[in-house]
Amino acid sequence: MNILVVDDEDLARDRVLRIVERLQQRQNGLKVVGQACNGLEAVRECQSLAPDIVLMDIRMPGMDGLEAARHIAQMETPPAVIFCTAFEEHAIAAFDAQAVGYLLKPVRENDLEDALARASRANRAQLAALAEDGDNGGRTHISARTRRGIELVPVDEVRYFQADQKYVTVRWPDGELLIDDTLRQLEVEFGERFVRIHRNALVGVRFLESLERDGQGHYHVRMRGVDDTLDVSRRHVAGLRRFIQTL
Repeated sequence: MNILVVDDEDLARDRVLRIVERLQQRQNGLKVVGQACNGLEAVRECQSLAPDIVLMDIRMPGMDGLEAARHIAQMETPPAVIFCTAFEEHAIAAFDAQAVGYLLKPVRENDLEDALARASRANRAQLAALAEDGDNGGRTHISARTRRGIELVPVDEVRYFQADQKYVTVRWPDGELLIDDTLRQLEVEFGERFVRIHRNALVGVRFLESLERDGQGHYHVRMRGVDDTLDVSRRHVAGLRRFIQTL
């Protein structure tokens, strides 16, 4: 059983490593294959090391453990995730109700041994519920499953989201990716960081440049870093014009 240990605190990681070393004497096959100090590193290490289990802190700077678990869950063969948390016991009920493994810090040997024995993969519904309980304020990255594995796009670099039938296209400086999220889900999650210009498009506020009208009376928006303009529906013109004037 290959294990990846993820925690931004060196002492917490070292404690888990020492416990796993002691457990190895009683359980053949336990092995720590890697370490990471934040969620972004955890996702990358999962793709390269293919661990069976990830022992992951929840509160970490940048990408936290809940978001990392959501990205990891999209892998073709995702590992089981056991969350480590410093929450008090009365706050653990939300995690326990979702049947996702957790350990209360400081991690104890008996607790880790039991958690490893019953580890199971978290499904998307469970992770979504945990994200709501954790109040993590939205993802820092968008993930897409491609032939190269899971690709991560920083939300702050997304120029726009555009819906086309079953999928949504994410446009960013390195190209385009397809994701399963709906525009409505993205609009709710990211709030004022994106503005709707059409029933099929959300654009990044920080990249808006101008609203233009062509000879046929159709409106388009021009964005920094994007050569093509995007169509703006008439119902969104007035609101978008007022929005741009405040930038």
